[in-house]
Amino acid sequence: MKKILILLMVLVVSACTFQTKHRGYVFPDDLESRIANIKTTTQLQNEIGDPLARTVHGENVWIYYGVDENYHGPLKHTYDNKTVLLVTVRGNNVVKTQILHDQDLPYIAMDDMETEIPAAIELNALQELFNNIGRFSPAGMGQ
Repeated sequence: MKKILILLMVLVVSACTFQTKHRGYVFPDDLESRIANIKTTTQLQNEIGDPLARTVHGENVWIYYGVDENYHGPLKHTYDNKTVLLVTVRGNNVVKTQILHDQDLPYIAMDDMETEIPAAIELNALQELFNNIGRFSPAGMGQ
């Protein structure tokens, strides 16, 4: 019984990793003061960099995003320190800047369901194996 308990404890402890990965932009602490004096897109790109996305319709808005992704072993990972920088651009001029933090952003829950692909063929492992026979040329054949 002791061996099983020790093995179980080793498995539980080995699965506990506490790690934080940064995704997107790493914004400076003084972001507000840095972007306050930016008037052109060239200054913006030199100071912050290229945007992650630009809007296609409506006003030309450059979007910068950064977040910390926290891993806690077998538990679901969480996100914090979310920051979004929205920069409205007209030509080469910066018209408006807006910084959004965690409390300013709406909570959006991701759905666990998958979108079905029309006319998709679902095969089991054995069908996949036999389906691939003859598809690949032997090594060294130059094809």
